[in-house]
Amino acid sequence: MLQPKVFSIGVMGEAVLLCLALALGSLHTMAQSKDNIYILILASGFLCSAGDSSTCPAAAKGNEGDSYELSGAGTFDAQDKSVKVTGTFTHKAPNGDVLETGVWVASELVRFDSYGAASNALPHRGVGPGRRPMGLRHAPTTLRPMPTGGLAVFHIRLLATQGLSRSAVLQVNSPMGEVPPEHSAEGIRLKMEKSSSRLFEEVSGHVMFLLTTPEGGTPMKAPPRDAAPASPETRSN
Repeated sequence: MLQPKVFSIGVMGEAVLLCLALALGSLHTMAQSKDNIYILILASGFLCSAGDSSTCPAAAKGNEGDSYELSGAGTFDAQDKSVKVTGTFTHKAPNGDVLETGVWVASELVRFDSYGAASNALPHRGVGPGRRPMGLRHAPTTLRPMPTGGLAVFHIRLLATQGLSRSAVLQVNSPMGEVPPEHSAEGIRLKMEKSSSRLFEEVSGHVMFLLTTPEGGTPMKAPPRDAAPASPETRSN
């Protein structure tokens, strides 16, 4: 009975890698014409430390003691709200037993609140030999993605290997830059749709947003934020 389940997880894992490759593969083309393209890395890749469960996966614990663990990556446009983000999840009982596993796919970007660039994070500028940067008023010829703090809220679908799929609201927070005090905790929150009482709050996990800009584009700076940021979607009932 175990082999079919393992096979299903393996197939879905390959699907996640394929979706991620397609999303990141389109990043260069998107960044040529837009200034609001972000890469999301959620408790995966270089953010993970071997033997340190506090880095990966990102975990959120519910008020009934069960928890969800998520990893993933992809891209999104903060202006037109287009999104290509996907990953895997594990739902665990309070005693740690695995209840279900599967894939999650972001269907919509609800909003993204930028906190600005991370401290000491500077773009790599494509300056030729013998030339010196002249300040932010001179646009760089090339830029690599810049670590940026922020809070992103997505509508997602949880597609389990067995059982019914479910809809949820996923909040991802990276506390870098000018971080509001109420959003100082790094990680994820998850709220099951059609269930106002099922709220999962951050426990652990590393998150990073990388801002990209067109080659030869304008200097990167944090978008203006409202004086009083709206409450996280996962807290609204």
